[in-house]
Amino acid sequence: MKRIFGTLCVGFALLGLLIVTSASAAARVTIDITQGNVDPMPIAVPDFLGEADSARELGGDISEVLMNNLERSGLFQVIDQRAYIETPASVNVRPTFANWRIINAQVLVVGEVNELDDGRIQVATRVWDVTSNEQLGAVAYTTPADNWRRAAHKVADFIYKTLTGEEGYFDTRIVFIHETGAKENRVKRLMIMDQDGANPVPLTDGLNYKALTPRFSPTQQQITYMALFDDKPGQVYLFNIETGEQEPLGTFRGMTFAPRFSPDGREVLMSIERNGNSDIFKMDLATRRLTRLTNNPAIDVSPSMSPDGRRTTFASDRGGSQQIYVMNADGSGQKRITFGEGRYQTPVWSPRGDLIAFTRQYKGRFYIGVIRPDGTGERLLTESYLDEGPTWSPNGRVLMFFREPRPGAGSSLWSVDLTGRNLRRVRTPADASDPAWSPMLP
Repeated sequence: MKRIFGTLCVGFALLGLLIVTSASAAARVTIDITQGNVDPMPIAVPDFLGEADSARELGGDISEVLMNNLERSGLFQVIDQRAYIETPASVNVRPTFANWRIINAQVLVVGEVNELDDGRIQVATRVWDVTSNEQLGAVAYTTPADNWRRAAHKVADFIYKTLTGEEGYFDTRIVFIHETGAKENRVKRLMIMDQDGANPVPLTDGLNYKALTPRFSPTQQQITYMALFDDKPGQVYLFNIETGEQEPLGTFRGMTFAPRFSPDGREVLMSIERNGNSDIFKMDLATRRLTRLTNNPAIDVSPSMSPDGRRTTFASDRGGSQQIYVMNADGSGQKRITFGEGRYQTPVWSPRGDLIAFTRQYKGRFYIGVIRPDGTGERLLTESYLDEGPTWSPNGRVLMFFREPRPGAGSSLWSVDLTGRNLRRVRTPADASDPAWSPMLP
C-alpha cells in the first residue's frame, strides 16, 4: 500500500514547559474522583489576559477551550463569566478572594498570553484555592501561536492533576472511522481529531478499501487497523501518524479481526479465522512471528492485554453464548468472568488495570459496561439501540464509544465517565464509529 498521507506532527509540536510551582495549602481543595458520585466543583475561568489585541483574542479562545474541557469532564462546574465581579489585573497579581467567594467559586484560574519576539506565544496560568486564599499551582508553556489549542489542553491537564492528583486526558487524540455515502455503498475512511472533536484530519481516502477497527499504540503515535478490500480478506496494517507511512503486517491464512497492541507496543494481538473458526494470536512486530494463544472449536475474538502485560481478555462463545474470558499472556489459565444473560463483546482492559470495559447485548438493547478482572462488580454505564466499541482515556476514568440511537439514524461518538452520569456526545464531521483513544501526546 503506497503512502497516502503526509506528516501530521507539524501541528502538534512539543510544548516547552517553562515553570511549574506548587503551594501547599493546609485546607487544600481537591476532588476525590474515586467516589461513585462526585458533585462538580464550582470553578471560575476568566478570559486569559494579554497586552495586545491579538493576544487578548487568543486568550479568549484558550479560555473557551479550557472551560469546555473542564466542563466535559463532569468534575467541574464552570461559573458563567457574566457573574464575575472582578477582572484579574495580571497573572502575577494576587486576586481579591472575597470577590470570588461571593459567586461561590471554590477555585479560580487566572491566565495570560504573551506574544514573544520569535513569533511564539507563552501561556502562563495560576490556580488559586478561593477558600484558603492559597495558590495551588502555576505553569507556563511556550508554543507556536497556531498551536494555541494544544496549549489549552495542556493547561486543562495541569488543572485536572492539581485538583485530583491524577493525570488528565485532554492533550490526546481520537482516531475513528469516518462514514459517508449510501448505506449499501458506505465509504469508511480513517480520521483523526483532538479528543474534544476539533481539528479533524482524514488519514485514508476510503476509495480503494474500507478502513475498520483502528487501535492506538499505547507507547507511540502509531495505529493498527484493518483494510477491507472487495476481492480479498481483510488485511492488517500499521500506520505511523508522525510520518504518514503505513505497512502491512503480513498475509494471513484467513480473515483477521480487530488487531490491538500489547502495552509495550512490541506486539499486536488479533483473532484469525481458519477453516471457519477464530482463535487468538499475537505477533511480534520485530520478527513478525505469529504465536497462537487459543485453540478451541468455539469462536474466540477481540483480545486485549492488561497494562502489566501478564493477562489477556477476550470474548468467546465456547460456553454457549458469547461471554468474556481472561487468560495468562501465554494462553494458559483461560477463565470465564461473565455469566449474565445476552452477549458480551469487545472487552478492553483499562490502562489502570482495575477494570475491563465491554459491550453487552440483551433483549434488543446494547450497553457499555465495566467489570473487574476477577468477574466481580459488573456495572452498566449506558443503554441504547446500539452502543458499541468502548475505548479508554489514558487515565482510565472515561470511556468513548459509538452509538446508533435508532435504526438508520447513523452512528456518532459519545463519552461517559465511570459514574455513568456524565454522558456526552463528541462532535464529528459526519457519521462516526470505532473510536480509539491515543496515549498522552509527547
